[in-house]
Amino acid sequence: MLSPCFKDRNMDICTRFVVLFCLMGLTCAVPVKFIDCGSSSGKVSIVDIDPCASQPCQLQKGQAYSVNVTFSSAVDSQTSKAVVHGIIAGVPIPFPIPIEDGCKSGIQCPIQKQQNYHYLNSLPVKKEYPAIKLVVEWELRDDNKQDLFCIRFPVQIVS
Repeated sequence: MLSPCFKDRNMDICTRFVVLFCLMGLTCAVPVKFIDCGSSSGKVSIVDIDPCASQPCQLQKGQAYSVNVTFSSAVDSQTSKAVVHGIIAGVPIPFPIPIEDGCKSGIQCPIQKQQNYHYLNSLPVKKEYPAIKLVVEWELRDDNKQDLFCIRFPVQIVS
């Protein structure tokens, strides 16, 4: 027998429960200190990385970390795309993430001007990565490839 969440009429209720449960977990996270690196189409208010007990965040090889960025949009946009780089010695190196589409990462598109959003994504740390301190630059771009947000925060990859 299927659980009540698999019935069509209860799907909306179950979806809301799951989102509420996830947001409750994020309230326990400690906000991460970040630098705005050119958010031209929005404004970031909070960045959470879970788990991140101290700063810079210690990222264990082979683990994935939850990234939650709360921001407000200054523009309307039908789409959004995430671009992530690790900056090592001033050189940006592409950092692949599982979902580049911001509209599939906690944001209901189209994005509307003057609205607040909670962008949620995963930051996987591959076992092949070197143990190093670096700065992560995370951008979420609108239809015109302008930054809804651009943030930088320090991390340390550890074995």
